[in-house]
Amino acid sequence: MIVSSSAFEHGGMIPAVYTCDGENISPPLKLDDVPSTTVSLVLIVDGVDSSSGTMTHWVVWNIDPDEGIDENTVPGVEGLNGFNRISYCGPCPAEGTHQYYFMVYALDTTLNFITGTGRNEIEDAMQSHILDKGELMGEYRRQ
Repeated sequence: MIVSSSAFEHGGMIPAVYTCDGENISPPLKLDDVPSTTVSLVLIVDGVDSSSGTMTHWVVWNIDPDEGIDENTVPGVEGLNGFNRISYCGPCPAEGTHQYYFMVYALDTTLNFITGTGRNEIEDAMQSHILDKGELMGEYRRQ
Protein backbone atom coordinates (compact mmCIF):
# COMPACT_ATOMS: atom_id res chain seq x y z
CA MET A 1 0.00 0.00 0.00
CA ILE A 2 1.35 3.42 -0.92
CA VAL A 3 0.61 6.57 1.07
CA SER A 4 1.39 9.91 -0.56
CA SER A 5 0.33 13.54 -0.35
CA SER A 6 -0.04 16.40 -2.79
CA ALA A 7 1.24 18.67 0.02
CA PHE A 8 4.70 17.11 0.53
CA GLU A 9 6.87 14.26 -0.68
CA HIS A 10 8.11 11.33 1.39
CA GLY A 11 11.06 12.70 3.36
CA GLY A 12 10.15 16.27 2.44
CA MET A 13 9.22 19.25 4.56
CA ILE A 14 5.64 19.46 5.79
CA PRO A 15 4.17 22.87 4.88
CA ALA A 16 3.53 25.16 7.87
CA VAL A 17 -0.24 25.22 7.20
CA TYR A 18 -0.41 21.65 8.60
CA THR A 19 1.46 22.58 11.79
CA CYS A 20 1.02 24.66 14.95
CA ASP A 21 2.68 27.53 13.08
CA GLY A 22 -0.11 27.58 10.50
CA GLU A 23 -3.74 26.47 10.47
CA ASN A 24 -2.94 23.15 12.21
CA ILE A 25 -5.14 21.23 9.75
CA SER A 26 -4.57 17.70 8.53
CA PRO A 27 -2.87 17.27 5.15
CA PRO A 28 -4.45 15.44 2.22
CA LEU A 29 -3.38 11.81 1.87
CA LYS A 30 -3.68 9.65 -1.23
CA LEU A 31 -3.81 5.86 -0.97
CA ASP A 32 -2.74 3.53 -3.76
CA ASP A 33 -2.60 -0.26 -4.00
CA VAL A 34 -5.06 -0.76 -1.14
CA PRO A 35 -5.84 -4.50 -0.93
CA SER A 36 -9.17 -5.29 -2.61
CA THR A 37 -10.45 -7.11 0.49
CA THR A 38 -9.95 -4.07 2.75
CA VAL A 39 -13.01 -3.26 4.87
CA SER A 40 -11.62 -0.21 6.70
CA LEU A 41 -8.45 1.79 7.28
CA VAL A 42 -6.71 3.07 10.40
CA LEU A 43 -4.53 6.21 10.34
CA ILE A 44 -1.98 6.90 13.08
CA VAL A 45 0.26 9.98 12.94
CA ASP A 46 3.39 9.93 15.11
CA GLY A 47 6.18 12.36 15.84
CA VAL A 48 9.22 10.28 16.75
CA ASP A 49 11.71 12.90 17.92
CA SER A 50 9.98 14.22 21.03
CA SER A 51 12.12 14.49 24.15
CA SER A 52 9.56 12.18 25.81
CA GLY A 53 9.70 9.62 22.98
CA THR A 54 7.10 8.97 20.30
CA MET A 55 4.16 11.39 20.41
CA THR A 56 0.84 10.42 18.82
CA HIS A 57 -0.60 13.35 16.85
CA TRP A 58 -3.74 11.70 15.45
CA VAL A 59 -5.61 8.39 15.60
CA VAL A 60 -8.51 7.69 13.22
CA TRP A 61 -10.22 4.38 12.41
CA ASN A 62 -13.08 3.01 10.29
CA ILE A 63 -11.91 5.08 7.32
CA ASP A 64 -13.59 4.12 4.03
CA PRO A 65 -10.94 2.36 1.89
CA ASP A 66 -12.51 3.66 -1.33
CA GLU A 67 -11.97 7.30 -0.38
CA GLY A 68 -8.84 9.38 -0.05
CA ILE A 69 -8.21 11.38 3.08
CA ASP A 70 -8.97 14.97 2.19
CA GLU A 71 -7.30 18.00 3.71
CA ASN A 72 -8.85 19.27 6.95
CA THR A 73 -11.38 16.44 7.28
CA VAL A 74 -12.15 13.77 9.84
CA PRO A 75 -12.35 10.65 7.65
CA GLY A 76 -13.51 8.25 10.38
CA VAL A 77 -13.76 7.91 14.15
CA GLU A 78 -11.13 9.86 16.10
CA GLY A 79 -9.27 8.60 19.14
CA LEU A 80 -7.40 10.28 21.94
CA ASN A 81 -3.99 11.55 20.85
CA GLY A 82 -0.85 12.11 22.92
CA PHE A 83 -1.97 15.65 23.75
CA ASN A 84 -5.17 14.29 25.41
CA ARG A 85 -7.25 15.70 22.56
CA ILE A 86 -9.64 14.09 20.14
CA SER A 87 -8.36 15.81 17.02
CA TYR A 88 -5.43 16.25 14.67
CA CYS A 89 -2.51 18.06 16.32
CA GLY A 90 0.08 19.00 13.76
CA PRO A 91 3.85 19.13 14.10
CA CYS A 92 5.13 21.61 16.68
CA PRO A 93 8.70 20.67 17.63
CA ALA A 94 10.36 22.61 20.43
CA GLU A 95 13.67 22.68 18.58
CA GLY A 96 15.37 21.15 15.58
CA THR A 97 13.95 19.17 12.68
CA HIS A 98 11.59 16.36 13.65
CA GLN A 99 10.15 13.46 11.63
CA TYR A 100 6.43 12.70 11.44
CA TYR A 101 4.99 9.41 10.19
CA PHE A 102 1.52 9.11 8.65
CA MET A 103 0.86 5.36 8.92
CA VAL A 104 -2.17 3.79 7.26
CA TYR A 105 -3.27 0.23 7.98
CA ALA A 106 -5.68 -1.76 5.80
CA LEU A 107 -7.94 -3.99 7.89
CA ASP A 108 -10.28 -6.86 7.04
CA THR A 109 -12.87 -5.53 9.52
CA THR A 110 -14.19 -2.39 11.17
CA LEU A 111 -13.39 -1.52 14.78
CA ASN A 112 -16.18 -1.12 17.31
CA PHE A 113 -14.87 1.64 19.59
CA ILE A 114 -16.30 4.98 20.65
CA THR A 115 -14.76 8.36 19.87
CA GLY A 116 -11.88 9.09 22.22
CA THR A 117 -10.65 5.53 22.59
CA GLY A 118 -6.89 5.39 23.13
CA ARG A 119 -4.30 4.30 20.62
CA ASN A 120 -3.24 1.18 22.55
CA GLU A 121 -6.77 -0.26 22.47
CA ILE A 122 -7.04 0.42 18.73
CA GLU A 123 -3.65 -1.18 18.02
CA ASP A 124 -4.49 -4.24 20.13
CA ALA A 125 -7.81 -4.74 18.33
CA MET A 126 -6.40 -4.37 14.82
CA GLN A 127 -3.35 -6.66 15.16
CA SER A 128 -4.93 -9.85 13.81
CA HIS A 129 -6.78 -7.93 11.08
CA ILE A 130 -3.98 -6.05 9.25
CA LEU A 131 -3.88 -6.81 5.52
CA ASP A 132 -1.25 -4.22 4.60
CA LYS A 133 0.44 -1.04 5.81
CA GLY A 134 1.85 2.05 4.15
CA GLU A 135 3.48 5.16 5.49
CA LEU A 136 4.47 8.66 4.51
CA MET A 137 7.18 10.50 6.44
CA GLY A 138 7.55 14.24 6.48
CA GLU A 139 9.82 16.56 8.41
CA TYR A 140 9.20 19.88 10.09
CA ARG A 141 11.35 22.55 11.71
CA ARG A 142 9.90 25.67 13.25
CA GLN A 143 11.15 28.96 11.79
